[in-house]
Amino acid sequence: MGKRKSPDDESICSRIGNTICSEIRKRLRSYTRSIGSCTSSPPPPPPPSQSRFSGFFYRRRPPYFNRFEEDIWTEIAKYLDGKSIVMLGSSCRWFRDVILEENSVWKYACLRDLQIPPFRQQVSFKWIHLYVSAFDGSHSYLFRQQDKHIDWMRIGAFFFDSSIGLLTEKIPLLQRLPRGVSVEKMLQTTGTCILDNIKTGIWIADLQVVHCPVCNLKTCEGTMQTLDARHVELFLTEGYKNGSWDYKEIGSHQIRTPSDGAIGVILDIKHLRDRATTEVLDLKKWKAKPSDWHPRARISCHGVAVNTNLQENDGLHVTYHAMRAGDADDCEVVSIRISQQLL
Repeated sequence: MGKRKSPDDESICSRIGNTICSEIRKRLRSYTRSIGSCTSSPPPPPPPSQSRFSGFFYRRRPPYFNRFEEDIWTEIAKYLDGKSIVMLGSSCRWFRDVILEENSVWKYACLRDLQIPPFRQQVSFKWIHLYVSAFDGSHSYLFRQQDKHIDWMRIGAFFFDSSIGLLTEKIPLLQRLPRGVSVEKMLQTTGTCILDNIKTGIWIADLQVVHCPVCNLKTCEGTMQTLDARHVELFLTEGYKNGSWDYKEIGSHQIRTPSDGAIGVILDIKHLRDRATTEVLDLKKWKAKPSDWHPRARISCHGVAVNTNLQENDGLHVTYHAMRAGDADDCEVVSIRISQQLL
């Protein structure tokens, strides 16, 4: 058995314990006040007359606001939507500096809300700006030809890993695409177009419904369906904002026989044989019933497809447009459109 403590030892231990408990309670009260008022001054140091334990606890206490672990709050912010992140960042200066300006938070939120896997490629703009341009309700017809616009639907986002894309209005695809032929001939024979020098990265796909572009008659009830895909940075670039970049027709063709549906497909040709791409091209699994006139869409990591059932018609006029980051033909493609109009 150990040696029994004397009454003097117990008295000393009791005084030390009471002092420690008292200092801990003071520390906790100070800690709570700091959290409740983010812009208040740090508590003053304890007077020198207090015991040595007071100085010990004060020196061990983290500096002002370092007691908020930035990594923890960064992880918490990743579970919030964009509006909630802004509200959190606006609550005080510390949260503004740590959360609102934290690029990793906005990158995570952007990729999460676009429902795409992690993205390692460098971008030219801050992720908070990319998030806003993707989710503020903007679309290409909002900036131009707004008078022609009727309705739109956000489909989702996908990746272009390679710089070559396949554009088509036919499903299923041919087993082998012709080589060494012009775009016009390929469109007329296969309904397919190969587009190169596409800007790699994240692309956002929308389905647009616009008025007939052939005439300006207000009584005309003609409409046109457009599969509209754009690079995620497009709306932030100066060339697009000042109107110097515009869409140019790269090809068109007409289907002279009645069509059951209007189909539009944009794929990264590098991933043409991927399992996810194959599921997108399996139209039987996701197209609407014959009596359903609402459009249907399917998206994968590297492609997008849309289909709309059609009433009786005499065929379709299909047009392919591309926007390049400049006037030269060798400039990168930053936006693509496949438009389909009833004959």
